[in-house]
Amino acid sequence: MTRAPIDLTPFVKTYDVRGLVGSQITPQVTAALGAAFADEVGGEGVEIVVGHDMRDSSPQLAQAFSDGIRARGSGVIFVGLCSTDESYFASGSLGAPAAMFTASHNPASYNGIKFSRAGAQGISLDTGLAAIRDRAQAYLDSGLPAPITVGPYRELDVLADYAAYLRGLVDLRSVRPMRIVVDAGNGMAGRTVPAVLGTGAGLPALPVEVVPLYFELDGTFPNHEANPLVPENLVDLQHAVVEHRADLGLAFDGDADRCFVVDERGEPVTPSAVAAIVALREITRVRAAQGDEPSEIHVLHNLITSRAVPETIERAGAVPVRTRVGHSLIKDVMRETGAIFGGEHSAHYYFRDFWGADNGMLAAMHLLAEYGADDEPLSELGRRFSPYALSGEINSTVDDIPAAYERIVREFAGETLDELDGLTVSGATGDAFWWFNVRPSNTEPLLRLNVEAGTPEVMAALRDRVLALIRA
Repeated sequence: MTRAPIDLTPFVKTYDVRGLVGSQITPQVTAALGAAFADEVGGEGVEIVVGHDMRDSSPQLAQAFSDGIRARGSGVIFVGLCSTDESYFASGSLGAPAAMFTASHNPASYNGIKFSRAGAQGISLDTGLAAIRDRAQAYLDSGLPAPITVGPYRELDVLADYAAYLRGLVDLRSVRPMRIVVDAGNGMAGRTVPAVLGTGAGLPALPVEVVPLYFELDGTFPNHEANPLVPENLVDLQHAVVEHRADLGLAFDGDADRCFVVDERGEPVTPSAVAAIVALREITRVRAAQGDEPSEIHVLHNLITSRAVPETIERAGAVPVRTRVGHSLIKDVMRETGAIFGGEHSAHYYFRDFWGADNGMLAAMHLLAEYGADDEPLSELGRRFSPYALSGEINSTVDDIPAAYERIVREFAGETLDELDGLTVSGATGDAFWWFNVRPSNTEPLLRLNVEAGTPEVMAALRDRVLALIRA
């Protein structure tokens, strides 16, 4: 019996490909996507970087994708096991398009692909991914044409060059000695952290003692999901930091492009605080390099980061640029504005010196450098950059999202509303400012709520008020 063709639309998302292995993501599908990607960015004589994470399905899927690329005459630079930001490094340093096989923090039954144009430029549905999807669908429906010329294939390990490049951006040689616990979640940080912060890539030792937690690469995620945004996935790290009397803890997601931080007490340091700290360091560095002829410096933050982020940027004499959520979009705005840095509430951090791409390891190194240059505990450093009360992201399953929106708009009709990304409402209660944002998920019937206020009491009351409207 002939199997019905797979419809790509449900799992080719706004910014990447993400679906279930076997029923959606198969070698046949990835071969078609590889051929379509080569049509979009390749051509004879063009090489495309292909890398993959530690999931059991990733090597086979990445090889099938490589076969699809070569069938269209383009070459493959196969970098094998790598983190997502390592694949961005390869794309940027080699000036080549790239595809990274990963489902990031999703469970083991998922896999996917993150695409980049040459120079680590993001690709979304609006900037080429829709065309890739449609070409791949045609190849699945009708078959790949016989290749006129099969493209070349070579393997390349970029880990040592990646580690050396990051060390060249942030110098940790003179920081005070520190002990840090790192939870790799059985993801790719188990490979990149020893290379960057240790001697695994042949680089000199740093005054940083790393206590490893779940560094064994295992795409079944036997200890906990590799999603540090979920509080229960930080519990092991929090306990280990206290147990080892560490200075701080770092937690990476599965493909190691996001990094979350806990202080010496095991308490989370918000991604907004990390974004403000890194923004200040980057502004100070760039301003010093400009000398007597300073020019305008732009720093991005998405609309869900704490108000403390744009306030920090402005106090440092730079221009904050508010953006929507989403890595491909932010990469585009980085290029358009020439921004030196960008931070998101989800712990994605973007650097002009890293081709405008996001790099959680680089953000962690900036935090270590800032912490290591003084003698105050991380809890105090984090407190200075977290002056307001944040709810964190709260997800609610909602059958009728437009109706929930309408309830919120009616309730807050007298306040300031904007629709840059979802619905943001802002106002004040007495002397305490407040704002909240409600955004629908791209893939699920969820509304995501984020709330911030000048006091914990105002934040909690507003959070509960909005949640009641969402869940009515």
